[in-house]
Amino acid sequence: MAFRSMRSAKIKDQGRVIRISLDAMGGDFGPEVVIPGAAKALERHPDVTFLIYGLKAQCEPLLAKYPKLREKSVFRDCELAVAMDEKPSAALRRGRYVSTMWRSIEAVKLSEADVAVSAGNTGALMAMAKFCLRTMANIERPAIAGIWPTLKGESIVLDIGATIGADAQQLLDFALMGGAMARALFEVERPTVGLLNVGVEEVKGQEEVKEAGRLIRDANMPTIAYHGFVEGDDIGKGTVDVVVTEGFTGNIALKAAEGTARQIATLLREAMSRTLFAKLGYLLAKSAFDRLREKMDPNKVNGGVFLGLNGIVIKSHGGTNADGFAAAIDVGYDMARNDLNAKIQQDLTLYHARRQPLAGPETA
Repeated sequence: MAFRSMRSAKIKDQGRVIRISLDAMGGDFGPEVVIPGAAKALERHPDVTFLIYGLKAQCEPLLAKYPKLREKSVFRDCELAVAMDEKPSAALRRGRYVSTMWRSIEAVKLSEADVAVSAGNTGALMAMAKFCLRTMANIERPAIAGIWPTLKGESIVLDIGATIGADAQQLLDFALMGGAMARALFEVERPTVGLLNVGVEEVKGQEEVKEAGRLIRDANMPTIAYHGFVEGDDIGKGTVDVVVTEGFTGNIALKAAEGTARQIATLLREAMSRTLFAKLGYLLAKSAFDRLREKMDPNKVNGGVFLGLNGIVIKSHGGTNADGFAAAIDVGYDMARNDLNAKIQQDLTLYHARRQPLAGPETA
């Protein structure tokens, strides 16, 4: 399979301005990361304008440091910010209509923005997004899709934490939405899709997963190529363009991969500083180590996409830096520019149309 990268995606309608709304108070560092991140993203995408929702006292001094960003942005003062440890139900009650998170999402609903980006509380962001934007027709559950670095480039993995558990029909929906996302990002007309399982044999796994495999295969959709079951190590290999699983397993896989990347980086750093010869070897191979570190940096592929909603919302890592938040904005930009939701709706409409039985002649 060819190298896949969302940066090689075919971009359409270059003349259209992409409007991005930002929750400036989300994440561990709030505007200290969001505003510099937006400035970095603007350098890469001069065709972007921003709606920035935040607390004026904290945001205005930072915006003053980035005159180009200030010129391309509209700042809107809000009453409150959602805490990172706030329960989704409490955040929805307290922050609906007035918080920076809600208003950034609401801008998408009101067609003032094409996409919303937040590094805030994941549960609260999903609760507000579902309440404000609602799910698409024929979608029972939204999913969070992540872009995963692989040996072959990048793949998409979903769900990585929106909901716990999923039945066969919901896994089929994830496959369709993930396939549409792959078509929106990669130069792949019919992306390959695999179901994450404990083995590749058809007899293995939970009944929901086995039934989902049958449903996807029987659907025979022209927009995706069903590969079959894949195992955990296939994610990093890049065996398929889209890996489908439910949120509990997907989130564990994501956190395990991120933890392993940090572990390897720490072990390498310790090994390279242990002796004089090791330090010399590091200096000689520094460029190779720099490339490895960049490839394994979670901030470089930051940005989970909420799929299945009537609007595009991007979830950034809460602890990311400015480069990472800029990467999340990049994902949102690509999603809006490539009409992600239109592709999802097309695939869903096609699938349900193919399920309808052909009407026969009336019988007397």
